[in-house]
Amino acid sequence: MRRGVILLVAMLVLGGGATGYILWSGRPAPAAGRSTLDLAKPGQFLVRDRATGLIRGSSTRCDRFHAAHGTGVCLLAQPGATATTYALVLDHAMRQTRRVRLAGIPSRARVSASGRMISWTVFVTGDSYTGAAFSTRTGLLDTRTGNVTVTIEDIPLIKDGRRYHSADVNYWGVTFAADDSRFYATVATKGKTYLVEGDYTRWQAKVLRENAECPSLSPDGRRLVYKKRMPSGAWRLHALDLATDRETPLAETADVDDQAAWLDGRSVMYAKGRDVWAVPADGSGTPRLLATEASSPAIT
Repeated sequence: MRRGVILLVAMLVLGGGATGYILWSGRPAPAAGRSTLDLAKPGQFLVRDRATGLIRGSSTRCDRFHAAHGTGVCLLAQPGATATTYALVLDHAMRQTRRVRLAGIPSRARVSASGRMISWTVFVTGDSYTGAAFSTRTGLLDTRTGNVTVTIEDIPLIKDGRRYHSADVNYWGVTFAADDSRFYATVATKGKTYLVEGDYTRWQAKVLRENAECPSLSPDGRRLVYKKRMPSGAWRLHALDLATDRETPLAETADVDDQAAWLDGRSVMYAKGRDVWAVPADGSGTPRLLATEASSPAIT
């Protein structure tokens, strides 16, 4: 598939069921419900309630959620013989404005700071990043043009100064820059993961460094926070200064399998266990609890 294809029907068809899913009558994913939230109001702290699946303060149920500048994206699984996910595009009042049908299990979701660009990742094989037997599909939606990129796997990738080709390339965990064209993401190939920088307009990407997953770009565009695989096998959050290429481990020493989000210009927030925590992005301080029984944190 090429960039700019409008997705009208199912994107992919899986050959079988997905791990951990049960049959569910095939009914369509529900539309977003009424809400007291206004995603256009700045500074709101939003999370998904683990017990109900609702975005707190709303009647919208999601498996993954993110929002920025009056736009939200809600990934909602519809289990069945073939695992299906709906990417629901939400307006400032949490009303559904578009629904994209995906094949797979919800994994990551992100909205650019301007609210224009939306990304998602689904597992099409396996259900976590901890094993070797998994495959992902990552797509993009430009809310200004309405164009959907079914998968970014065909983006020309430069590695070690040369065009890289491999059938096992997988992308996940997109984060957007302020210009809504430059983005960062994870690419996996040949048993290794890499941080890549991409350009949506020019449709190209390049590898920046090895062993960096699920990046999140700071509001000022100067730092990335990502999870890094440690010798123990656990992931630990690190920050990268893009100007100096200096990497700093954060004070959160626990295993964090999440794509962090920036709480403000100084701290990042993330799901750990069943709760949402925050930690300074400069390596100082200690983790602090933000919300219990919650996930998918976002700041409007």
